[in-house]
Amino acid sequence: MSDTPTDASFVDGGERPLRLIARDGDDVQVVSALLQDAVFPATEMKWDAGRRRFALLLNRFRWEDVPAAERRGRAFERVQALLIIDDVLRVASQGIDPKQSDMILSLLSIDWDETEAPGGTLTLHLAGDGAIALHVDAIEMTLKDVTRPYIAPSAKQPKHPE
Repeated sequence: MSDTPTDASFVDGGERPLRLIARDGDDVQVVSALLQDAVFPATEMKWDAGRRRFALLLNRFRWEDVPAAERRGRAFERVQALLIIDDVLRVASQGIDPKQSDMILSLLSIDWDETEAPGGTLTLHLAGDGAIALHVDAIEMTLKDVTRPYIAPSAKQPKHPE
C-alpha cells in the first residue's frame, strides 16, 4: 500500500461537506463568494418549470480551504456541489449556445436584484459575458457539496486581474 495520497477527503481536513441555505441578499453574497470560479458543463443545468426549480451541478473551488492548503503546503481542492434555486418563475440566458453540449462554463458571481419584494432576479454571471437570469418569487437557494473533495486539476488557485 502506497503512502502517497491519491485524493483529498473531508476526513483529511477534519471538515464536513458544505450545506448552505440562502434566503436574502446577504446570503446570496456568501453563496456567490463560495461559487466564484466554479466550472460546469452546460449539460449540467436543468430547469423544471413544473416544479419551479433550477438546478446546477458544478465543480466548485474550495475557497474556504485555501488557508489550510497553504499552511500545510498541499494542493488546492475542488468538490462537486449542487446549487438548487426554487420558486423560479422563468429563466433567460445569454452567451450560452444550447447546441454546444460540450461547452464548459465558468461561474464568476451571483447577483440579486429585488424588484418587487420578496421577488426579483438572481443573475449568474459567467466568464465570456454569458449570464443566466432567474426570475424568482423569493430567494430560496440551497448549496450543498455532494462528493468528496478532489485535487484541483490545475493545482492552482484561480486568479483574477485586479
